Amino acid sequence: MLTAEQVFAAHKANVETLFGLTNKAFEGVEKLVELNLQVAKTALGEAAETTTAALSVKDAQELLALQSTLLQPSAEKAASYSRHLYDIAAATNAEVAKVAEAQLADVQKKFAAVVDSAAKNAPAGTESAVALVKSAVAAASNAFESVQKAAKQAADVAEANFQTVTNSAVKATQTAARSAKRAS
Repeated sequence: MLTAEQVFAAHKANVETLFGLTNKAFEGVEKLVELNLQVAKTALGEAAETTTAALSVKDAQELLALQSTLLQPSAEKAASYSRHLYDIAAATNAEVAKVAEAQLADVQKKFAAVVDSAAKNAPAGTESAVALVKSAVAAASNAFESVQKAAKQAADVAEANFQTVTNSAVKATQTAARSAKRAS
């Protein structure tokens, strides 16, 4: 049976975990806001430069040349923004996952202690039932660890795919920009 001190300690730990997770979430939001402000400032400056350049164009050939010079950096910037966005989300997710894993490990340890305590106090002749419960707990823990490993592998594959798609998009844009320069 849990004592009042144990219940209080558990509630205190849960509140601390909640505030820790909240702080991690706010850190992620702060990074996202910083990124978006940086992108907005850069875009505003570039829009002014582009407008000035477009207004100084004297013929259609200069306009095509200007257009091709603007195309490649835009795609690279979009890819870079997407990468930063992904990095922020992945880092925040990793922090939350780390806390969740620690909490789960603690819960599993406490549950195992409760099962062991119950096994010690179990009446004679219930050894097979206790062994069955312990086996079920071990199987559930192993299943969760397998799912967790599979999720990490899936995240790694998704990140690799994201990187590949980003690189392909940038290369395609570079090729298109080169083709546009040759055509003009």
